[in-house]
Amino acid sequence: MLQEEEMVKELRETVARILRVPYYQKRLGELGITQAEDIQSLKDFQRLPLTSKEDLRLNYPFGLMAEPVDNLVRVHASSGTTGKPTVVGYTRKDVQLWAEIVANGLRLAGVTSKDVVQVAYGYGLFTGGMGLHYGCEELGALVVPISGGNTQRQLMLMKDFGTTVLACTPSYALYLAESLEETGISRDELRLRIGIFGAEPWTEGMREEIESRLGIKAIDIYGLSEIMGPGVAIECEGQHGLHIDPHFYPEVLDENGSPLPEGKKGELVFTTLEKEGFPVLRYRTKDLTTLRYGKCEHCGHEGWTMDRVSARVDDMLIIRGVNVFPSQVEEGILAVGGLEPHYLLVVERVGTLDQLEVWVEVNTASFLDEVRELENLQERVKRSIEDIIGISVRVRLVEPKSIPRSEGKAKRVIDKRKG
Repeated sequence: MLQEEEMVKELRETVARILRVPYYQKRLGELGITQAEDIQSLKDFQRLPLTSKEDLRLNYPFGLMAEPVDNLVRVHASSGTTGKPTVVGYTRKDVQLWAEIVANGLRLAGVTSKDVVQVAYGYGLFTGGMGLHYGCEELGALVVPISGGNTQRQLMLMKDFGTTVLACTPSYALYLAESLEETGISRDELRLRIGIFGAEPWTEGMREEIESRLGIKAIDIYGLSEIMGPGVAIECEGQHGLHIDPHFYPEVLDENGSPLPEGKKGELVFTTLEKEGFPVLRYRTKDLTTLRYGKCEHCGHEGWTMDRVSARVDDMLIIRGVNVFPSQVEEGILAVGGLEPHYLLVVERVGTLDQLEVWVEVNTASFLDEVRELENLQERVKRSIEDIIGISVRVRLVEPKSIPRSEGKAKRVIDKRKG
């Protein structure tokens, strides 16, 4: 593992940048930290305060920048659907560093300068589209900057341009696969070989479904705007966890904010190590995963590797006192044949009890089955889900293509208890 002395030196450089920001000066000053040299060990670093999305909103728009606005060349921001957006700033050096980070990650995933990459993530304030775009250009690949939506055009250009790499959310990749089957375009007419999918939690079952339908290798990519954007971590072709770029220092914490050892699942926390415009100290991602340090037998990457994000703290539903994540329900659905990987969780309160109903699409073949066979299928799905989440659920089988598709992040939950 990286020597603690070397790691602490890098972290001290971030603390020095952070201390340019009045908000952090005050928070660290309350702990007696007034200069970077006050950090002498990892234990000292682990005493530093955590940064949350709420801290960013409190300092909207530019209160957490460590450089004057005149020195920034770009801003990105979250959607702001729950209030003010979270705004992040980039210097020219940050933008170049980001491009290099994404390019290095794409190389691990098997993407080369000879590839044609169709970027179907959204462009704009969201970091997904431009992050992949600049990384592909840095790599020397040909970029098709189509953004999200307009599915028929996506498929036409995919065929006509000879797209070899698709970058989008996993749920949109499934939608593209489904639409491809409807158009009558044969999968063999496409040159697709790799998918770079992220921006939402997805299961191994979902990966298998995408790979089977599109005939590609599906690679998981991780990032968030508050840290940099896509490229913070990515799987190599071995697909055994996401390799974290060395420009970011990860921790996994328990529910009390205490660091957990390697291999223990908790909330992922990141500190940026070289970012100038918007350095971030111990940012709470609200994503649940585990960490391990070592050398990858497949690609040779040496450093931190994180497991696939199993769920987000924000996505967790508490139903009759039990924590339930949509990804657990998805796992139960995909363990049963005859279904499409499209589902909705509908939660409502009946009297004083919460009730979870799972709507699941059957495939065309199952939809034509006899009533008794559909009832048996419904019961198998119910048991499969209940075995995983540990509480009783109701299952409603719905006809093919009746659950709305998403061209971005999939909407999985309708919680009628709110509002």
